[in-house]
Amino acid sequence: MKEFFSSKKFIVIACIAAFLIGVMIYAAVSSSNAISSAIGTAFSPVQKFSNKISDAVTETIDMLINARDYYNENLALKEELAELYAKISDYTQLEQENEHLREMIDLADSSNGIELSEPCQVIGRTANDPYGSFFIDKGEKDGIEYYDPVVTANGLAGYVTEVQYTYSKVTTLLSNELSLGVYCVRTGETGVIEGGYELALDGKVRMVYIPLECELGEGDILLTSGYSGTVPKGIVVGLLQDSYIASNGLSRSADVTPAVDPYSLKTVFVITDFDGKGSAYDEEN
Repeated sequence: MKEFFSSKKFIVIACIAAFLIGVMIYAAVSSSNAISSAIGTAFSPVQKFSNKISDAVTETIDMLINARDYYNENLALKEELAELYAKISDYTQLEQENEHLREMIDLADSSNGIELSEPCQVIGRTANDPYGSFFIDKGEKDGIEYYDPVVTANGLAGYVTEVQYTYSKVTTLLSNELSLGVYCVRTGETGVIEGGYELALDGKVRMVYIPLECELGEGDILLTSGYSGTVPKGIVVGLLQDSYIASNGLSRSADVTPAVDPYSLKTVFVITDFDGKGSAYDEEN
C-alpha cells in the first residue's frame, strides 16, 4: 500500500482529482460562461435523467393526492359526452322525421287524392324469402288494410298482404304472387309486371304482354296504370332493361329493375286511400 501512494499512477490520479476539484470550485465562484457551459454540458445527461425521475415522482404523488378530483372530473366529462351524444341523436332523428315529411308531401302531390300513413319503420324480414318480404310497425289500428300499396319517394315497393293490430306484412314486387298493370312514360305502351324466383335472385321482375311492334327501349320508365284499382296511377315501378320476343311468339317481354330495392328499406309509407280505389273490382262485382 505504501508503494502505491508513492507510485506514478497514484500521482496521476491525484493530479486529475485535484484538477477537477479546482475546476468545480472555480466554476462556483467564477462568472465565466464558457466554463459553466462546459461543466453544464458534461453533466447534462445526468441532469436530464434526474429531471425525468423528478417529474415522474411528482406526477405519481400528484395522482395519489388528487385522485378523487381527477375521478370527479372524469365523471363530469363522461356526463357531458353523453349529453352531446344525446343531442346528436335527437338532431339526427329530427332530420330523418323532416325528410319523411318531405317524402310524404312529394308522394301526396304526385297523384290526386292520395292519403298516406305515417312513416312506417321496417321491423323485420321473412326468413329465407327470396322475394324480400318484410314487416312494418303499422297495422289495423293505424288504418292499414289488406292489399294497400306500400311506397317510398322512389316508387312502389309492394303490397300489404297481412294485417295485424299493430303490424303488417308487406309482399314486394319481386314476388310471384303479384301482378301489376304498367305503362311506359315515353311510348305509352302497356303491359303487366310479374315476379318469379329466378328473376328475384337477380333483383328483377318481368314485363309481359307487350305488343310485338312496341318501341320500348332500355332505360324507359314504367309507371302504374291504375286500372286494377289497387294502386294509384302514375307511381314509379322501375326501369326497363332488354326486351325480347316471348315464348308464345305473339308478344314481347322485358326484364325490369324495380325502382325500390326491398332489401335496403328502413322506412316506407302505406297508401291508405286514393281516388278510384277499388273501382275496377266494384265494376266487376
